Amino acid sequence: MKYEAVLLDMDGTVLDTVGDIQDSLNASLREFNLPEVDTQKTKANLGNASRYLITHCVPEGTTAELTEKVLNFYLPYYDAHSHIKTRPYDGILELMENLKNSGLRLAIISNKPMSTVKGLAEEFFPGKLECAVGQSHDVRRKPAPDMVLKAVEDMGLSIDKCVYVGDTEVDIKTADNAGMDCISVSWGFRTKEQLLKAGASRIADSVQVLYHIITE
Repeated sequence: MKYEAVLLDMDGTVLDTVGDIQDSLNASLREFNLPEVDTQKTKANLGNASRYLITHCVPEGTTAELTEKVLNFYLPYYDAHSHIKTRPYDGILELMENLKNSGLRLAIISNKPMSTVKGLAEEFFPGKLECAVGQSHDVRRKPAPDMVLKAVEDMGLSIDKCVYVGDTEVDIKTADNAGMDCISVSWGFRTKEQLLKAGASRIADSVQVLYHIITE
């Protein structure tokens, strides 16, 4: 087997978080009398962290000051409401167990704040992950390679022994910036066509296919 560890993106790859994000986003927009957005717009702007999401979901022409107020409302609101609708995608827990039984080590990578990432990882994947890495003052968000490199360092491995799995063009770029192999999944926030356009070289349409690609 080529790899020793699998680094998994969180949102859209192992956790279906869009329901809680959508509700928190619209609660934040309502707080400032701004129009709500639909799920399609939310999903289209996920993957680049909260500031990007808010900036691209407030109406065109919204002032920087008001955008910042919406963001500052959203961050604690989502943190307090991030466990309501969120669930692992079907088959993910079994996938993790099968990967571990095959001798692979697992980590979670996310653009969410470090505390939120660790909390969600502990709630939904207890005992399955070796480490969970999120954004902090000294760990830049994806597509910078910082999170990937930190996870690799924490596990004491080399880049060529790890593979990164994600669902967006941000993940493809992150893996490229880290010099790591990447596998994309088509059940998350981007379609297969969008992933191919973004340069995806390997795409899994199911957890079973993902398992076989990782362990081939």
